[in-house]
Amino acid sequence: MDNRNSILTDTLPDQAIFALDIGTRSIIGMVGMPDGDRIHIVAIEKAEHTKRAMIDGQIEDIDQVAKIALEVKERLEKKLGCRLEKVCVAAAGRALRTESVTYELDLMNARKIDAESVSKLEAGAISEAEMAFMNREGRDSDRQFYLVGYTVSRYYLDNYIISNLLDHHGRLLKADIIATFLPTEVVESLYAAMHKINLEVASLTLEPIAAINAAIPQNIRLLNLAMVDIGAGTSDIAVCRDGSVTGYTMAILAGDEITETIMKEYLVDFDTAERIKAQVDEAEELHFSDIMGFEQTITKEAVFQSIKEASSRLCQEITDKILEVNGGMPSAVFLAGGGSRLMGLKEGIVEYMKIDSKRVAIAGNNFKINAYSDEYDLENPEYATPLGIVISAGFHIVNEGFRVMLNEKPAKLFRNGSFTVMDILMMNGYNYQDMIGRSGQNLIVQVNGKRTVFYGEKAEPSVLTLNGAQAQLSDTVNAEDWIVFIPAKHGTNAKAKLSDVIKQREGMRTLVNEVETKEDVSLNSGDSIVSQPLLDSTDRDMVEQKPETADDLLPKEMGKIAFFLNDKPLTLPLKPDHRPYFLMDMLEYSGLDLKNVSGQVVLTVNGENAYFQQELHNRDQIMIYEVKS
Repeated sequence: MDNRNSILTDTLPDQAIFALDIGTRSIIGMVGMPDGDRIHIVAIEKAEHTKRAMIDGQIEDIDQVAKIALEVKERLEKKLGCRLEKVCVAAAGRALRTESVTYELDLMNARKIDAESVSKLEAGAISEAEMAFMNREGRDSDRQFYLVGYTVSRYYLDNYIISNLLDHHGRLLKADIIATFLPTEVVESLYAAMHKINLEVASLTLEPIAAINAAIPQNIRLLNLAMVDIGAGTSDIAVCRDGSVTGYTMAILAGDEITETIMKEYLVDFDTAERIKAQVDEAEELHFSDIMGFEQTITKEAVFQSIKEASSRLCQEITDKILEVNGGMPSAVFLAGGGSRLMGLKEGIVEYMKIDSKRVAIAGNNFKINAYSDEYDLENPEYATPLGIVISAGFHIVNEGFRVMLNEKPAKLFRNGSFTVMDILMMNGYNYQDMIGRSGQNLIVQVNGKRTVFYGEKAEPSVLTLNGAQAQLSDTVNAEDWIVFIPAKHGTNAKAKLSDVIKQREGMRTLVNEVETKEDVSLNSGDSIVSQPLLDSTDRDMVEQKPETADDLLPKEMGKIAFFLNDKPLTLPLKPDHRPYFLMDMLEYSGLDLKNVSGQVVLTVNGENAYFQQELHNRDQIMIYEVKS
């Protein structure tokens, strides 16, 4: 679609940031250059959607969004005299979901906290958040969701709040996290629209995170503050306290609610209603033509009265969402976005929140802390999201120069800050089970009162390398790193038939769960099999014969390898392909009920902390046990 790149020969300097805010009503492009501790905004362009290509902040018409984004891109290129090849964007949408959890990791003895311990703590918290998210009643089970990022709102060390766990000494680690999920179609549609105009997505964050980075700088986040970015289709909400962003959510009521009310009240089309809404603060009387062709003149007060009910619904929805995500009343509220200037909105939020009017303000006055411009008035609250995208990219490691390859393709990067291998994998659709694998379920039956076990197939461990070398989940990822990840292959569940545990003979009868059967039925875990003699005395000699059991059918391997698992000897046959055993192979022998783990699982090999992919050797001392919360 983009033919102008053949004309422009210069590219944007490496340190520059190009951001696109793809909103429901318009697309805003912004280019900034880092200048010391602030960003110099050198170019801004905006274009309105000519069709309703976005609904509630989510792309519906990829071609139409790409067309308007290209228009903005070309204007910026003309203004700057160079090509734009990489872009930073933010994702929104009516399907944004969050899950908050608290997770504990007991190290069993006080020790120095290393990066792998912190990674295990966060991975456990994420795994628990994913489980809670997928099991929540009413959740859409047929949609695939991305974990698009998570925020650690608070760490604890031995039950004391601490800002950073690394290198401290302690035993009990705890983290409060907020995990955020988006459906795959929200993410993929953004990438598809950018691909159509030859733009590489360099970073992808969330709109509420971007907006709060502009409206509420880090140095004032010790206070409990809320930010509401009111667009056309959605109102993004983020809250902070004690120096951290502690929650974000979205209300699907926004400026369009008001526009549609004006359309119905005055019988006008959408564009005319938008103009009335925009001008209501600027003139005492408004003039327009309705769809019947009649000229109308209405007063500012009349418009205000007509939208009062819709405005009240919007204020109520925003208030409810703030109180819900914050867990109560914040100290102050900042209103951002184009809808923040809507007549009566600020007053309505003050009324519904029952908060001092001096504690609700239009955002913009804090923008200058992180950015400045010689040409543009950056205090416009409409700039919260695009400016936030630029600020997020400019002051963190994720910018258009930061690229990571995952299995030979650019990885999707959804948040800002430093990344670990685990972050990259989880943000690209992999989950914790893909990393550790899961052995097939064992089949356990009783044969003449004796417990007989058929073991499920062992999982094949995942393959994980970083720049060609074996990697751990906690390893830090840098720009231009390349990761190869082959998910663990889950083992198949054990299967067995009646003939695998007992041989039916003349003069004997076989009962499965007290029901006689002569067929070679499939067995289920928990079945009870009994072989007993018929009453015919001619068969008594045969009755005395011992029936064959599963133990009799096990192959006799010559090669063995010995371990000590939970202080007991465990001897296993060598694998047929001579591959080594891994720590994950020991889970099925540990006695843990993996489906009902409620506490922290401790893993050690020869007294040292271990990980599931760790290779084992003959006579290793292995401990696998659960510590109840």
